[in-house]
Amino acid sequence: MKSIRSLYKIGRGPSSSHTMGPEIACIRFKRDYPADHYRVVLYGSLSLTGKGHMTDVVIREVLQDVDIIFSSTFIDTHPNTMDLYAYENQQEIGHARVYSIGGGAIRFEGETHEEALHVYPHESFDEIKAYCLKENIRLPEYVRRFEGPDIDAFLQTIWEAMQRSIEEGLSQDGILPGGLDVERRARHLFTRQLEKEPPEILENRLVSAYAFAVNETNASAGTIVTAPTCGASGTVPAVLKYMQERHGFKNRAVRRALATAGIIGNLIKHNASISGAEAGCQAEVGSACSMAAAAHAELFKLSLEQIEYAAEIALEHHLGLTCDPIAGLVQIPCIERNAVAALRAIDACGLAYFLSDSRKISFDTVVETMFETGKDMPANYRETSCGGLAKKYRSR
Repeated sequence: MKSIRSLYKIGRGPSSSHTMGPEIACIRFKRDYPADHYRVVLYGSLSLTGKGHMTDVVIREVLQDVDIIFSSTFIDTHPNTMDLYAYENQQEIGHARVYSIGGGAIRFEGETHEEALHVYPHESFDEIKAYCLKENIRLPEYVRRFEGPDIDAFLQTIWEAMQRSIEEGLSQDGILPGGLDVERRARHLFTRQLEKEPPEILENRLVSAYAFAVNETNASAGTIVTAPTCGASGTVPAVLKYMQERHGFKNRAVRRALATAGIIGNLIKHNASISGAEAGCQAEVGSACSMAAAAHAELFKLSLEQIEYAAEIALEHHLGLTCDPIAGLVQIPCIERNAVAALRAIDACGLAYFLSDSRKISFDTVVETMFETGKDMPANYRETSCGGLAKKYRSR
């Protein structure tokens, strides 16, 4: 299994699959084939929601002199496929087919080497749990053992970037770009304190405000951390920010929680998918909720069984969640979904605290089920904006 460095990436929104991935692909292709003109053909989900996700914008910024073709054809290998062509004096000098596989990761067709080295010898939670129990270590120690001691500095950088994305979102008012006239609501949620506000309402309001803040930053092409994707980037930082403020956790504890969340996200990415185009929003927000639940459990030093159960509950109750962004924008229902998932992650951890000794389903089983469910889902419900809310939405 790969390093969690390949999961947590600091970059520009609004979509890891549609902006970060294609941008990385175009930068590399331009480096390999310097040319006076380029042509890019986008297929499947990458095409159908490309304009809403600003795919054409990042391609033009990188390649400059380029023709972009939005094709309705789906490529069986992956729904996020693009062909890149380079021309010099009107003669083709280079071509590459690239798959944007989620979380900003890409794969060039025909290449055998991996995007990142496999640093973990285990490929399931059951294997990791058995190892940790044998060695008498927790998941953060497991991460440090295989990633090396410099992983702490990396996770601190990730946490600081997450906090900046929250601060950015909380500082802004106005309308998000894209044409839907969606109002920024994070700042309103954060400042609208009710008189004699009950603790449970305060928690809901602040956790939601932090999630909204990150995803509004993402929707306006701001800088966020993939956790595990851009569209699901608000859930993990919202839970960690609130819990650190409420309970006074030090940054070291937050880094440990991020390490634990990273293992959960990595397992989902390795054994299933974190791509909304491949498996629906269950693979994005569902995975983020699972990561946040595990992180929350790690903050309170719950057992491995309880951490697994929290992650399992969080993912299980997102099974079947469709990816149907209205107008192809990462706004409706994406922003609210991150807030709901953050609150659900906290609830999942609470259930796991009391009920882990009676559970019947493993985390690995739910990951496998999620991927199969995504494969069975009609393409209209996997980030095409052709079904669900995207189809039914009518502006008022």
